[in-house]
Amino acid sequence: MGTLNTKSRNSELYKTLGLLDKPQLLEDASEKAPEIVSLVASVLEKNIHKNDKLLKKSKTKDGVTIFHGSKAPTLNIRQYMERVFKYSKCSPSCFVVAYIYMDKFIQSTNCYLTSLNAHRLLIASVLVAAKFVEDVTYNNAHFAKVGGVSISEMNKLELKLLCSLDYKLHVTVETFDQYCLQLEKAAGSGSERRTCHNERAMQTCGLKGSWLKKDKSKCTPKFAGYSCGAI
Repeated sequence: MGTLNTKSRNSELYKTLGLLDKPQLLEDASEKAPEIVSLVASVLEKNIHKNDKLLKKSKTKDGVTIFHGSKAPTLNIRQYMERVFKYSKCSPSCFVVAYIYMDKFIQSTNCYLTSLNAHRLLIASVLVAAKFVEDVTYNNAHFAKVGGVSISEMNKLELKLLCSLDYKLHVTVETFDQYCLQLEKAAGSGSERRTCHNERAMQTCGLKGSWLKKDKSKCTPKFAGYSCGAI
């Protein structure tokens, strides 16, 4: 999926979202990330703000996962995503797939997307998406440095995400296109979207799938060729 089919019925949408742009290192500070990266950041920002406010107001205790930190990082999620895009050199489509993984993880766990867990979940999702859809990508050590975590933690975050998704990482073209349309609509709308699931979802109206399963204490890779550790 690193290279999208330009003959797709949604080729115009891909072009508008910058999904056909080739990945490049943003050396010049004036260069901007593709539109899709900005859209994903906008949607994540809205949900993080809403959930942080909801938890504080209701005094609800969020489910704690390996992705939670004791305090919110210095960089907000938009700045963090732009950093990840700049130094990971992943294709724009990789960030859509990463967003889908984030949505599936939130749906399958008893937690909210907040300022305490969004950054670690994002870097883990981009790492997994890059390994699955890109022809060539950096190893865990590089992603750990980009994400501001240790190699050991990066490996643990990756494995946790894979187990939560039951190692089912394939995203169909139909699902990919629908998420693109949802992102474009959500980021361009001033009103909040309706949820397809419940308050704990990322509110992306993500598609339900049989691959969504709860984490298991014993989880092993279900297909060969994927490395859960640093390369």
